[in-house]
Amino acid sequence: MVILDISAASWTGRVRSQNEDMVLVDNQFIREDTYHTRIVLSREDRMMIAVADGMGGHSRGDVASNDTLRNLHYFFYDIPSCLSISEFNEAMMGWLESINNYIASKGRADEQYKGMGTTLVGVAYYNNEFYSLNCGDSRLYRFRDRQLVQLTTDHSLSNLVGNEKHTNVITNCIGGGGNPSSSFIDMVTITNDVMPADVYLLCSDGLTDMLSDKVISELLEGKADANNLCSAAIEAGGIDNVSCCVITIK
Repeated sequence: MVILDISAASWTGRVRSQNEDMVLVDNQFIREDTYHTRIVLSREDRMMIAVADGMGGHSRGDVASNDTLRNLHYFFYDIPSCLSISEFNEAMMGWLESINNYIASKGRADEQYKGMGTTLVGVAYYNNEFYSLNCGDSRLYRFRDRQLVQLTTDHSLSNLVGNEKHTNVITNCIGGGGNPSSSFIDMVTITNDVMPADVYLLCSDGLTDMLSDKVISELLEGKADANNLCSAAIEAGGIDNVSCCVITIK
């Protein structure tokens, strides 16, 4: 049995006119709101927590993030029980192909959706295993013993070339107008690394572009929840939508 204390928040920020981010916590979808819950997991349970950062502006990134998380939710809670790790990975790759085709078809059918896309970062619990999932430049961190460690790799031009001025140019996402078959998800089994008192942070780049790892660490050390973190990013400038989820392992 594993107990998770979870907080989530998603806000527009000070500059953008709409919120293209969304957070999924089990059966709850969070946008322009905060959410707190405690979940008790047995080995037979399943749970999905994810942050999606929509892209496209006029191309409706808000629709891309919403469609992706809702589609993920229905898919994940409908897959058979007791898939092996490799079978679960294969199922998620099948879902990625499906959601990419869906978003692409929506763009072909209606010009306002053409080119829309979204990042996705998540933590899944399935068949007594924890998984990290990543597509894009939203991030998953672990905070343990006052040390903040990024567990995911940014799929971004800045990460490829080491040039900070390219921070917002991503090289992998769901949708986005590219070739659906070129999209991928990094999936890692993290079960053996999950320990009591660990804190896991999922966030869009609206948080990390505004707050340094040092500041995030100080906030988490002070028991900040997701809304505290988002508020700090907004106070620091809030130039983008900001969303995050804080998971504490009990």
